[in-house]
Amino acid sequence: MTTRWKRFYQKQMQDAKLRELVESELENLQLGVQIAKLRAEENLSQTKLAAKAEMSAPKISTMENEPRNLTIGTLIRVAHALDSRVEIKLVRRKGMKGGRRREGRGKVKNRSL
Repeated sequence: MTTRWKRFYQKQMQDAKLRELVESELENLQLGVQIAKLRAEENLSQTKLAAKAEMSAPKISTMENEPRNLTIGTLIRVAHALDSRVEIKLVRRKGMKGGRRREGRGKVKNRSL
């Protein structure tokens, strides 16, 4: 059974620009959710994590809620404070065909920091 919301969402996602914007926002939120989950698993408040990472609590809050323009160095500091590591992975977008690649897109690469 399809709800009205689901039909509305599907119709909106037919717009390529809107779909790209939504997918970008979801990717950003995933990083914040990962940080918040790891912090919760360690029983750390944002303030305690900030102290361990030698940064401010508002910075941790921003990372969890609106993770934009983060440097790799900042991510590494937070990861180390959470007894974790950073892995960066480039993954091909859904729907990209082999012949329709944009310049600069290549194979998936992994790197642990």
